[in-house]
Amino acid sequence: MQKITPKTILITGAASGIGFGIATYMAQQGHNIVVADINKDAAHKAAEALSQYGTDTRAIAINVTDAEAIAALPALLGNTKIDVLVNNAGIQHVSALEDFPADKWQLLINVMLVGPALLTQAFLPQMKAQNYGRIINVGSIHSIVASPFKSAYVAAKHGLVGFTKTVALETGDYNITINTLCPAYVKTPLVEAQIGDQAKANNMSEEEVVNNIFLAPMPKKAFIEIDELATTAEFLMSDAAKNMTAQNVVLDGGWTAR
Repeated sequence: MQKITPKTILITGAASGIGFGIATYMAQQGHNIVVADINKDAAHKAAEALSQYGTDTRAIAINVTDAEAIAALPALLGNTKIDVLVNNAGIQHVSALEDFPADKWQLLINVMLVGPALLTQAFLPQMKAQNYGRIINVGSIHSIVASPFKSAYVAAKHGLVGFTKTVALETGDYNITINTLCPAYVKTPLVEAQIGDQAKANNMSEEEVVNNIFLAPMPKKAFIEIDELATTAEFLMSDAAKNMTAQNVVLDGGWTAR
């Protein structure tokens, strides 16, 4: 792959899971990382861990549902100009729609759809000014297909695809791209918790849940690895992908071939 000039990458939800995995890989490649997370202590701990790779790392505490705080981010970062924005922060709640708390439904939409829109809005002006920007939205297989009892999550992730397409149309005159990564299940703490919950709800072992529920739709029968997402994001940052925009980059082990 073409060598990429070191970039400054802001990743939301970067203190754990997919976000921290992508941050780790990118720091290892020599990129500067802004670790953004709602948990201030976790963000600083993650940034400290990344500093071992010799690149500039910075931690910021941010609630992606706080419009005023997001609008103030570029000024807060000062001379730190963001080249790449990875909208990764996410949460989950599993429930039948009739039992789904209204405030929880709204929160999922705010975190995973409104948040990426606000962050993109905040950083687009400087990306346009420098005529370079890569916006990488971490969607899901549930940006493409649905599963029962995940109405808010599926709605947010589907909405992210439409948002991505719209911004791509609005930034076509610049060296800016926006794409959505759509992985099947990645074994993060969020998914581990779902496995345990499903095991209890269905009176199954966790192994049975993994094989009969999580991996059942995937011909490859394997969780997607975080490095697969990170290296795909790395490609999207490169000049080789400068005309790749508005795309759903699906890493699903064959799920959607059915």
